[in-house]
Amino acid sequence: MITLNDVRKSYGDEVEIGPVTLEIPTGGITALVGPNGAGKSTLLTMIGRLLGIDEGAIEVAGYDVAGTASKDLAKIVSILRQENHFTARLTVRQLVGFGRFPHSRGRLTTVDEEAISRSIDFLNLADLENRYLDQLSGGQRQRAYVAMVLAQDTEHVLLDEPLNNLDMRHSVQMMQHLRRAAEELGRTIVLVIHDINFAGHYADHICAVKDGKVVEFGTPEQIMTDDVLSRVFDTPVQVIDGPHGPLAVYY
Repeated sequence: MITLNDVRKSYGDEVEIGPVTLEIPTGGITALVGPNGAGKSTLLTMIGRLLGIDEGAIEVAGYDVAGTASKDLAKIVSILRQENHFTARLTVRQLVGFGRFPHSRGRLTTVDEEAISRSIDFLNLADLENRYLDQLSGGQRQRAYVAMVLAQDTEHVLLDEPLNNLDMRHSVQMMQHLRRAAEELGRTIVLVIHDINFAGHYADHICAVKDGKVVEFGTPEQIMTDDVLSRVFDTPVQVIDGPHGPLAVYY
């Protein structure tokens, strides 16, 4: 379980995150949704300790995020940020290998190589593993980054907008991969996502963030309503019964 207790973060006088008290259950997919600038990515990066907190406490699987040694925390939680800028010319396999650093400390063993291969196969990247990242499409590159995070072999996986720059087909494929990772690999996946309909279909829980605070948390059935979504996004939203569940209409 991931718990946030009275967490606050301030960026001067204009931007304030919190107080946030939240429990994200173990297992499945939890989607963080909300307007631009609501604080979704900030919450995610604080959980992954890429950003410090001003007040409160965050625990992942019972470990205090602020007080746990980096080498130990890296075996508990992994995170993929929006901005992925590797300056070195890397192949897909070399990139995925970086995910094993908390275990290998840079010296890959047979166990590490097997974990790398499993992640590459899981994301259907076997045909591309020797290609350089700058030779890949945006969708292929995004899959490679997610494979790197999965190779870290942590129970908790944090993804900041994993559908960024993906078209419709590749977005569906990515969410299907993440759904499988949650179900078949037993990962607890927390992701920031903009498409509320993807959240409604693939997530087990939806956490709505607005003005730096958690304003709603529940199952897709609880969150995918006219009233809740209209309040969260400050725009009229109508939820209809689609062929595979509720659909939010807002255009």
